Amino acid sequence: MPNASKEPDVQRPTPFIPEFDTVLHQRVRLGIVSALAAGSTMSFGDLKTVLELTDGNLSVHARKLEEAGYISCRKYFENRTPHTEYSLKAAGRAALDTYLNQMEAVIEASRNQ
Repeated sequence: MPNASKEPDVQRPTPFIPEFDTVLHQRVRLGIVSALAAGSTMSFGDLKTVLELTDGNLSVHARKLEEAGYISCRKYFENRTPHTEYSLKAAGRAALDTYLNQMEAVIEASRNQ
């Protein structure tokens, strides 16, 4: 369709879209890492409650984060009751910081257009 206003077509710059970390750029995994960043060590039950996840959903996503080296998992028994605790590793903190910086850059670029 021809330009009806007779103004010259203006080339808009291609927006900056960073290469997001595919492990973190997922709602549940980002939630787990964010919760651990805010709360240090959290139990399986607490993460499940805070993030409103099923046991299976939390387990699968936590394992993915463990395999990436972002979180650690400690399993132990206390009075014959099994407990699982998760904590954020340095690599997970660094990945979260990078991800947040990338998101801030996207937000900033969106606001300036």
